[in-house]
Amino acid sequence: MPGTKEIRMKIRSVQNTRKITKAMEMVAASKMRKAQDRMRAARPYAEKIRNVAAHLSHANPEYRHPFLVAREGVKRVGVIVVTTDKGLCGALNTNVLRLVLSQYKEWQAQGYEVDVCCIGNKGLGFMQRLGANIVSHAVQLGDRPQMEKLIGAIKVVLDAYTAGRIDRLSIAYTRFINTMKQEPMVQQLLPLSGERMGAPETVWDYLYEPDAKTVLEQVLTRYIEAIIFQSVAENMASEQSARMVAMKAASDNAATLIDELTLVYNKNRQAAITKELSEIVGGAAAV
Repeated sequence: MPGTKEIRMKIRSVQNTRKITKAMEMVAASKMRKAQDRMRAARPYAEKIRNVAAHLSHANPEYRHPFLVAREGVKRVGVIVVTTDKGLCGALNTNVLRLVLSQYKEWQAQGYEVDVCCIGNKGLGFMQRLGANIVSHAVQLGDRPQMEKLIGAIKVVLDAYTAGRIDRLSIAYTRFINTMKQEPMVQQLLPLSGERMGAPETVWDYLYEPDAKTVLEQVLTRYIEAIIFQSVAENMASEQSARMVAMKAASDNAATLIDELTLVYNKNRQAAITKELSEIVGGAAAV
């Protein structure tokens, strides 16, 4: 059984750890509210541009954009993996990376080659260890999503799809449900289909100015960028929520451990005092 000094040092160590986890819980709770507000503020724009893209996919324009055309004989697919830059957020990254790994193996079993774009340090490190073909990445995004930091990595895979080097593009991220629940998911981005975006009740006809190609190029590119931006915002809101919950659980576990160690310390101290008293009484009786 450890001595009282070792137990006292252990208690002090756990107390210091609890101070850190408690501080991280409070910081995450503060950032969580802001991240959720940003994520909810971006949802109406993403929903509106999704409706526009759905109408475009059902329209009959004289020009069909490459994003709207499904390709036969898929040989190479691309996936954008959205994770966090930092850890200590529970199983958030583990769940989405496990889903990506399952999909990755399924694609390889079908004979597809896979190109990966990583957003976040954790996903980048995982894909490097996996030996995947990483074509672009964006890390150190901070606490709020910024399009200028994402646009470079996104443009690489969009240009590859437009050029025909990639036949299908998906995105993997963690969707925010509520503070206690976050759902990992893999969603197909390209080619676009009205069924996945929500089929409109009525089909609109459009007049394009200056021409259909210029307008559709801009609108559909903005649509893909908006969906990716929204996915990153959802992932960041999920990250702060998961970190707050994980740090609260760590603080509660530390408090429980401190109580248990304090009980053991008191028992050891009482046993030592009893032993000393017995020795004194025994010595006095011998004299």
